[in-house]
Amino acid sequence: MDRAPVLADITPVILTYNEAANIGRSLERLTWAREVVVVDSGSTDDTLAIVGRFPNARAVHRPFDSHARQWRFAAEETGVTTGWVLRLDADYMLEPALRDELAALAPEAATAAYEIAFTYCIDGQPLRGSLYPALPVLFRRGRASFVQDGHTEKLRIDGPIVRLRHRLLHDDRKTLERWLQSQARYQAYEADKLATRPWGELGWADRLRCTRVLGPPAVAMHCLFGKGLIFDGRAGLLYTAQRITADLILSMHLLRRDLDRLLPGKLSR
Repeated sequence: MDRAPVLADITPVILTYNEAANIGRSLERLTWAREVVVVDSGSTDDTLAIVGRFPNARAVHRPFDSHARQWRFAAEETGVTTGWVLRLDADYMLEPALRDELAALAPEAATAAYEIAFTYCIDGQPLRGSLYPALPVLFRRGRASFVQDGHTEKLRIDGPIVRLRHRLLHDDRKTLERWLQSQARYQAYEADKLATRPWGELGWADRLRCTRVLGPPAVAMHCLFGKGLIFDGRAGLLYTAQRITADLILSMHLLRRDLDRLLPGKLSR
């Protein structure tokens, strides 16, 4: 059995761009780490000032080009020397129970990564469910690679992945306007992915989205009744509205692509 990745052998790594609403709450939960590496892509708000308040946080600048390249740089080119990397977004919150679970890990030598499920929060209120998947978040350095997948990156792990018992909180406090701007950009990438990926490689959810009309109502039903968010009050309704809106934006991008192909040049007049 390999030596346990005690907390001293884990380096949390976070990507930021204008994350003043979130980064302080995230770093407050990482004071156990000897070093936290924050890779910033040119924040113009108070993100870097907040990072500077934490003695164990080190900020590195890199202009953003893609999530996969940004994460590859963060994990491989920022001077991380610990055996394990904890890959976090600025709106991920690591609670004490999960910290204690990390401290107690004793992985087999073959174990390459640990997968963590998420509890999605709306303004601090935990939801009983979400569409956010479990992800490999803690990985052994040198056993992971990043590939671009639509608007975000996918982490490929070379070796066995073990599921952790405790969960990360996902609690994004940025404004609705910022969320809408991000979705307009993200869903354009998702439309490109759906338009170029073979049908046989698409899951059922993406096949529904490819119909241009069934995605939004399907995600509404799945969130409200499949995930039980109808019982989470206004927070559950807001999350459901966000997911419906994201699918509507995706449908608009796909329909615009259709029209541009069928009526080339006419829509730009």
